[in-house]
Amino acid sequence: MTPKLILASSSPFRRLLMHNAGLAFEAHAAHIDERALEEPLEREGATPDTVALVLAKAKAKEVSDRFPARFVIGSDQTMSLGPQTFHKPKDMTDAENHLQVLSGKTHRLNSAIAIAYDGDIVWEHVSHAELTMRPLSPDFIARHLNRVGERALSSVGAYQLEGEGLQLFSRIDGDYFTILGLPMLPLLQKLRELSAIDG
Repeated sequence: MTPKLILASSSPFRRLLMHNAGLAFEAHAAHIDERALEEPLEREGATPDTVALVLAKAKAKEVSDRFPARFVIGSDQTMSLGPQTFHKPKDMTDAENHLQVLSGKTHRLNSAIAIAYDGDIVWEHVSHAELTMRPLSPDFIARHLNRVGERALSSVGAYQLEGEGLQLFSRIDGDYFTILGLPMLPLLQKLRELSAIDG
């Protein structure tokens, strides 16, 4: 039987969250140019929430157009420090700069989800987590990045909380699912309301 759900993502972490929740689903990456969507929004001064939602909806809609009569889940996450929005570091020097800027400060992760059906967005949501990084010395940052290597380039904050990145923080306010970019509790509630899953 073909699952009713599709996750519009190639992220192994998001697939694992869906799998661990006991959901039957397929995963298909969305074919969109994220930077081309982000750049005009940022020029217009769009909020980090808006940017995340636009990308989540674009992913859900693109995959939904290819797979009719299925509920398609799109997600995206932005990271902000005050008015500044961050992108994934381009290289290790960029990752080092990210950590230097975030050191001793509280930043926000903005995790957006959208559900599409037959090419139409039927639901959207944004959850937030606030993470306080402890003060980090330049030497510690260098040693940390040397240990984790290019894994630092795979996340917008240049850290992985599921690994050594946890050592960078003094306080975390927000749920684990939001931090990984797929707020599961509101998603599961909406899927039940849509009769897309049992319950």
